[in-house]
Amino acid sequence: MRYPSFIEKGNTIGFVAPSFGCAGEPYYSAFQNSLKKWNALGFKTELGFNCYASDGVGISSSPKKCAAEFMEYYKKETNQALISCGGGELMCEILEYIDFGQLKRLPPKWFMGYSDNTNLIFLLATLTDTAAIYGPNAGAFGMEPWHASIQDAYELLQGKKFEMQNYPMWEKESLKDEQHPLAAYHVTEPFVLHTNKKEGESFKIEGRLLGGCLDCLSHLRGTKFDKVKEFNQKYEDDGILWFLESCDLNVFEMRRTLWSLKQAGWFDTCRGFLIGRPGVQGQIIAGLDQYEAVLSILSDFDVPIFMDLDIGHVAPMMPLICGSYGKVTVVGNDCCIAMFAVTRKEEGI
Repeated sequence: MRYPSFIEKGNTIGFVAPSFGCAGEPYYSAFQNSLKKWNALGFKTELGFNCYASDGVGISSSPKKCAAEFMEYYKKETNQALISCGGGELMCEILEYIDFGQLKRLPPKWFMGYSDNTNLIFLLATLTDTAAIYGPNAGAFGMEPWHASIQDAYELLQGKKFEMQNYPMWEKESLKDEQHPLAAYHVTEPFVLHTNKKEGESFKIEGRLLGGCLDCLSHLRGTKFDKVKEFNQKYEDDGILWFLESCDLNVFEMRRTLWSLKQAGWFDTCRGFLIGRPGVQGQIIAGLDQYEAVLSILSDFDVPIFMDLDIGHVAPMMPLICGSYGKVTVVGNDCCIAMFAVTRKEEGI
């Protein structure tokens, strides 16, 4: 696995919009404040030509233009890391215009985002063997004040923090809107971890972190971009710690998606599952809830399954390095995810 160099003050952060940009509110104002914060912290900023574009369908611009922007700014030596402007709906359509072979030959560079950005973050790991960060999009850095999770992402990009701990509270209803674009996370609900193991016990699992948003992963399965089998084989000794979350899927769609990925062999070398709070938190349809949707499909693997973690759309989210070697420690209701730039063999495990 290739690991990019971490950023340091004086470096330039590049912003790109391979999914939605920041043309409308509250995203425009949040992005503007984010740029001010990065500058105040001692970093320069460089904006891609789609950051304020809105002529696309489900993404900032046309698939070709979105791909061209990403390729251009990934190749540029004038920036040292890239952060996505936002999530969206149809980033998958840019993939046929991305030169993954060239990306694999280029020096690695950090790319950070989540949601629709799964399309690039997941494929950077599986197609180019390059680590990427599943973490906040650009506008989140504009909130006032920063939540601890945003500080964690900032420190991870600098290589100062590699252990992420769950946060004590989560956000059930956001206060961010067009009139309050800089609103901080409105955390009101206590963190409660759910598992297929006896609750209250301690567990340690490890393996290579891989995953993202199920809404996106479901559409990569079986395409020419699906090289999970090869990735599993390459890192068979490590095994995979799958981190998964969902945005718009209802509980039946969650179950169907997990079933299809299971049947495709994606989970054949799994060592455990880290499941984020779903966008439909608390939904029950015909007796099926979010927990049974997961357990009914994944319990066959007889590995630890931890649910309602701080991963994904229901804030806050722990930033995770997709492709890194991870060690997860769960003690009671506390979950810690440590990330390493090594394999089991390299660490002598």
